[in-house]
Amino acid sequence: MTVFALIIINKAGGLIYNKTFHEAGLNKISTNDYLVLAGTFHGVHAITSRLNPVKNPANRASASAGGMLTRPDPPSGLEVLESENFRLQCFTTLTGVKFLLFTDTTQANVDQTIRRVYDMYSDYVMKNPFYQLEMPIRCDMYDRKLLSYIREINNR
Repeated sequence: MTVFALIIINKAGGLIYNKTFHEAGLNKISTNDYLVLAGTFHGVHAITSRLNPVKNPANRASASAGGMLTRPDPPSGLEVLESENFRLQCFTTLTGVKFLLFTDTTQANVDQTIRRVYDMYSDYVMKNPFYQLEMPIRCDMYDRKLLSYIREINNR
């Protein structure tokens, strides 16, 4: 079971972080190809989030009749893309940042892994006073902690 790579895309579709953890898993692509991949995935994600089926409005009316109006769930868009060689798992934050984790198709607990990657992002990138939002991530502590965590997963 292997984690191959991580890509982080900002809410505008720009690539702000990419890291390859296992060289033998995926074909090597250039930085320009990563930029194209980020932009393409952002567009596909936006389209698929609009393709969600409409939920029954009667359920919402009955909830409001009880005095509690519930907020509708945000559309999720593309969450998992699986091929015979890899699985792409997407986690979208409430601020629109997308975390794309490329793993082996047999990798277990990918949701927990990507959530832990997001927690590290929150702790080491967002709390860094020198980080500017929407800009490429250049944080050595995040790189070290992330690499340590992914090595632990890949060595199981």
